Amino acid sequence: MENDAYDRIGDEPPNYEETSFSGGTTSNGNGTGNGEHRAVRPSVVSAFGHDTLDRVPNIDFYRNAGSVSGNRAVRPSLQELHDVFQKNGRISVTNTVEDREGSDGTPSDDVESVIPLDNKDGTVRFGWIKGVLVRCMLNIWGVMLFIRLSWVFGQAGWGLGIVVIALSCVVTTVTGLSMSAICTNGVVRGGGAYYLISRSLGPEFGGSIGLIFAFANAVAVAMYVVGFAETVVDLLKENDAIMIDELNDIRIIGCISVVLLLGISVAGMEWEAKAQIGLLIILLIAIANVFVGTGIPASTDKKSKGFFNYDAKIFMENLPPDFRNGETFFSVFAIFFPAATGILAGANISGDLKDPQDALPKGTLLAILITGVTYLGVALCVSATVVRDATGNINDTIATGMEMLCNGTNTAACEQGWNFSSCDVNSCKFGSMNNFQVMTMVSGFGPLITAGTFSATLSSALASLVSAPKVFQALCKDNIYTALKFFAKGHGKNNEPIRGYVLTFIIAVAFIIIADLNVIAPIISNFFLASYALINFSCFHASYAKSPGWRPAYRYYNMWLSLFGAVLCCGVMFVINWWAALLTYAIEIFLYVYVTVKKPNVNWGSSTQAVTFVSAVNNALSLTGVEDHVKNFRPQCMVLTGAPKNRPALLDLAHCFTKNYGLCLTCEVFVGPRTETLTDVNAGMEKNQMWLNKKKRKAFYAAVACDSFRQGTEILLQASGLGRLKPNILMMGFKKDWRTADTAGVQSYVGILHDAFDFEYGTVVLRMNQGLDISHIIKAQEEMEREAQEQKDLEKEELAEENKGKSIFRKSRNLSTQGLTSRASVTTPQSPQVVVVNERLVSTSTQFQRKQGKGTIDVWWMFDDGGLTLLLPYILTTRKKFKDCKMRIFIAGQPGRVEQDRHEMKSLLEKFRIKYADIHVIDDITQNPNSNSWKMFEDMIEPFRLHEGSKSTTLAEALRKDSPWKISDAELDTFEEKTNLQVRLNELLQENSRAANLIIVSMPIARLGSVSDHLYMAWLDILTKNLPPTMLIRGNHKSVLTFYS
Repeated sequence: MENDAYDRIGDEPPNYEETSFSGGTTSNGNGTGNGEHRAVRPSVVSAFGHDTLDRVPNIDFYRNAGSVSGNRAVRPSLQELHDVFQKNGRISVTNTVEDREGSDGTPSDDVESVIPLDNKDGTVRFGWIKGVLVRCMLNIWGVMLFIRLSWVFGQAGWGLGIVVIALSCVVTTVTGLSMSAICTNGVVRGGGAYYLISRSLGPEFGGSIGLIFAFANAVAVAMYVVGFAETVVDLLKENDAIMIDELNDIRIIGCISVVLLLGISVAGMEWEAKAQIGLLIILLIAIANVFVGTGIPASTDKKSKGFFNYDAKIFMENLPPDFRNGETFFSVFAIFFPAATGILAGANISGDLKDPQDALPKGTLLAILITGVTYLGVALCVSATVVRDATGNINDTIATGMEMLCNGTNTAACEQGWNFSSCDVNSCKFGSMNNFQVMTMVSGFGPLITAGTFSATLSSALASLVSAPKVFQALCKDNIYTALKFFAKGHGKNNEPIRGYVLTFIIAVAFIIIADLNVIAPIISNFFLASYALINFSCFHASYAKSPGWRPAYRYYNMWLSLFGAVLCCGVMFVINWWAALLTYAIEIFLYVYVTVKKPNVNWGSSTQAVTFVSAVNNALSLTGVEDHVKNFRPQCMVLTGAPKNRPALLDLAHCFTKNYGLCLTCEVFVGPRTETLTDVNAGMEKNQMWLNKKKRKAFYAAVACDSFRQGTEILLQASGLGRLKPNILMMGFKKDWRTADTAGVQSYVGILHDAFDFEYGTVVLRMNQGLDISHIIKAQEEMEREAQEQKDLEKEELAEENKGKSIFRKSRNLSTQGLTSRASVTTPQSPQVVVVNERLVSTSTQFQRKQGKGTIDVWWMFDDGGLTLLLPYILTTRKKFKDCKMRIFIAGQPGRVEQDRHEMKSLLEKFRIKYADIHVIDDITQNPNSNSWKMFEDMIEPFRLHEGSKSTTLAEALRKDSPWKISDAELDTFEEKTNLQVRLNELLQENSRAANLIIVSMPIARLGSVSDHLYMAWLDILTKNLPPTMLIRGNHKSVLTFYS
């Protein structure tokens, strides 16, 4: 395809502007030698001093298709730079060459921009504080802070309590570091955890975790809203204001709340961000209220409930753990850990950030630090001021002076003058172990804690309500699950996923109506942890692959630390709930297998691809250190198919030999001047390999450009393969037109067979009566499809014009239709006979794609070639398509010892463990062929004979000199027996194998320099004439079968 980077006008060579770097003028004063001045791109001239097609490095060359941050430029191709002088085209360098690829124009398409996008369209973009820090803090600060934190430290003591918080922070911090490395290794677009994982590990991992992560966020909305509703219902209960009953009140309040949150979300990210800021302010005031309250002198009522301001003895008494009611360290940790999640709240809206690469590491890690310190500070303050058990009875005091009698478990309270010893016998309702409202009691103003609880639940619900649709939209846009494409569409200036919001709302309401999330809660926590584990593993995997493309700007990570984080996340999943962990793994594996089977058409340069490459190289290298062994021999085929789709029968048989277990290389030789054929070679590489992949053919495609077909094949024979992964069998089709082809073509074909023997390749030649090449049919079909598409496009244009109601429509329609008709008329209609022949050819060429019916594979093993003639048909019988075919073995035998020869072959086949249906010993193979067969052969070679015996010596010498390639009488006499054998074998094949599904025959070898090319082709032709599909096989005479273990 022509490149707009230069303009081919005129036939004269390109003109150069003699521009010096100092800015001086040229000798003739106008910048060129012929009086013509042409404007040149300044940056190119200033850099190189002359007009050049080469371009200086520019960011526009590296943009993706559909970029909204700038136009994508297309640099000149290497061929254009290399061939420009040969083409005599005048150089014309443009400033920007835009790509022609389509895009939906959404901001999320700009995946390569490294600078903040212009806000000309009013799109809302957030910085690292409002977009990441605030969201992460709000999501991490949950109801745990005000309701269960005191209970956690009461059970575990502040010693192990610190360990609980520290371990949680280790998990989130390591995940934050891994995420920072991934998101700084290239531009991050919308999708959060899904985007990071899918671009690192590929669509299989990303697609599986993306779906469950989006679902987890949607259900998390219900969890947080139900938590809010329960708090409201508790307040209604205290004030005798229950509407219906507690359960239905939770449902009513929850549904109303989620409708309001949905309204805020749909209103736009700007309104949602303002709401988050308001909730953050309330939450910060509530947290500050706790710290202030611990310093206010405790009232008698608060003391009776276990609050005594700061006291060292209370602090030390709360140091050791006091696990009760079957609780353990791990169960307490499992209850607390969900409070530490939420670190992906910023990443989930990565598409709405000004600079995700800068914002995500900074905001996420700082949020983890601030919230971790907050949790620790609040917990330690409570541990230093509140005892574990209290009665709440203001009369449980100790008389002054009796403090010396204090002992047991409530010593600190006793020394403060309170007797809570009854709690050792009866359960008490107060203290950090018994009262979930400790924070309200400790705080300076109780209602602020209730407001903080509201803020924590609603902010987390709002963050999840925004995250779920954003992640889901990114997943749907990648079209990994084609059924979900409907939800990919965005609306408004921010490309808001309105459809995703509605779906999230429906899911949330459904779980709110259930109103009992005790079972689903651990599953949701495990879904989040699975995401963390894969983020850590993504960082480790990318580092382990050592791909040159792994260059994260964030340096403070370690691959082994990331691996430790992944293992730690998996361990925590089982600690929280083992059955939920197993369920999470089961769902993820199911989705992984589904995406793997569907094979989405995406390529993101994942680390999985990089590791696959590294593994392939290492395995190939390890094979070079191992000597070949006959037991490990497997066919590795080089197949001369041309374009793979041109000779399907040849490719199908080769694929049956190699399947998924051997190397199959489909090869094409482009004959002609290299300058003319290189374009076709380069264009065909990817197209033909994609065709092979689409047809599920486990094969590679290789092509060379040469002046002759034989030279190209010789190059492929010598250079193909890598180490031990090298072809050992050459497969090609029989040259059906050898009698009408020019002499050079026949010599080239036979020369390829000689080259294969010289390079010790096993050789396979396939002959089918109808032929193998269907390229002319494919070309005609592609032309018809192109014309049909043109017709379809024309009809669309006509419909569009008709809808616009243009008056000139009828005229343009008639002109367009006339043009299409004239193009179609160029294709000459085929005669019925040609159509029948083509249909028969297509049917025959695809016969090996179908399951073969019951029949036989007849193996005529005439010569011992190392066993390849026997091994290849045996391999065919192990394939599904040939499993109903039985092998019949035909061998040459001496008259009078048929049974002995059969017994010897039977013994050999049993040692080889090769199943067969029958063994036929041919003892009359040395008989002369009948006259009709011999006449057919003579007619075949007649045009290529010298007949020098019937001519004078002088004339005979002149004929040999003029046509050295012709068959001489002396040659026929010398090889009379071998010729008779080929003709006689055809008679025997006609007699015994006419009904076989496939015939395998040992290929005769022509001595190099002794047998003329046309005589050898006549041997192959007469041997395989008028037979079912026939393969001529000759091994390289090295054993490929063994009976040793």
